[in-house]
Amino acid sequence: MSLEVTPVAINKVKEIMAQQNPQPVGLRVAVVGGGCSGFSYQMNFENQINPIDKTFEFDGLKVIVDQASWMFLKGTKLDFVDSLEGSGFKFDNPNAKTTCGCGHSFSG
Repeated sequence: MSLEVTPVAINKVKEIMAQQNPQPVGLRVAVVGGGCSGFSYQMNFENQINPIDKTFEFDGLKVIVDQASWMFLKGTKLDFVDSLEGSGFKFDNPNAKTTCGCGHSFSG
């Protein structure tokens, strides 16, 4: 199993990264304790890659995942949704047993 990032999400991240100074080397995606369901997703720009991180490349975008987060993110699809209800990044995680209404936290 791998990580999937949709073309829409890739383009949105690249658009935001282009506005950063200095420009980051990639996007770090992580799972941290907290949120209404026990775990929550975290996304940050990264200026350096740790050799023990898992690094994926999607159309020139580097996505970095630490070892601890990887066990929760295997098979996850990251998308960007722009709708009348709002816009934002959406995680479709097959490892999540339950998710909360906000879509930003889950239990594994």
